[in-house]
Amino acid sequence: MASYNFDSTIADGTFDDGSGHGHLLRAVTRHGGQVAMEPHAAGQALTFPPRCSGDDCPRLVLQAEATPDLNPGNRPIRYGAGLRLATAPAGTKGPDGQNVLQKGYASEGGQYKLQVDGVTGKPSCVMTDRAGGTTYVARSRSSIADDAWHAVECRRAGPTLTIVVDEQVRASTAIPETLSVDSAQPFSLGGKGVGVNNDQYHGALDDVWITIG
Repeated sequence: MASYNFDSTIADGTFDDGSGHGHLLRAVTRHGGQVAMEPHAAGQALTFPPRCSGDDCPRLVLQAEATPDLNPGNRPIRYGAGLRLATAPAGTKGPDGQNVLQKGYASEGGQYKLQVDGVTGKPSCVMTDRAGGTTYVARSRSSIADDAWHAVECRRAGPTLTIVVDEQVRASTAIPETLSVDSAQPFSLGGKGVGVNNDQYHGALDDVWITIG
């Protein structure tokens, strides 16, 4: 339903959706945050602002307009990305998480997201029902904060939420089969917005994708 490799050469702060579904990403910035690129494989990857403390830190997120196409309801969904995070704790925000990929919030229609947790840099998959309530987390037991590239994937199939790192299942958690995500919020990469405590991601990002159904 969406795919981004960040190899566009158009310097206008937008990135095309390679899936053909038209979910164009636009950069949203504050306090000097800006789009920056780095070489990766045969193309390029997106680099987010480095770790920082304070209310005036540079902020950058990429957002696609809100659309029901990216709401899975209670159907199976898989989503993931390539991540490079500096060696802990340099690439982490502290005890809170960094939001890599997300659609929605823990209320107002529910959410699904991929994040990196805490000073150790362990990735996790997160889902919350559209009615709110319990947030379900499948968290890897291993850190990816080693300045190397890792492929991280989240899988929701029926009553199970699973995180896969470099093609290896790292953790699973049970979720209600009825859990449904139907959010009016935009799809976002790198944080939940550009306000204070936006859970800014501080690493590099490439090859983002979402498959529903």
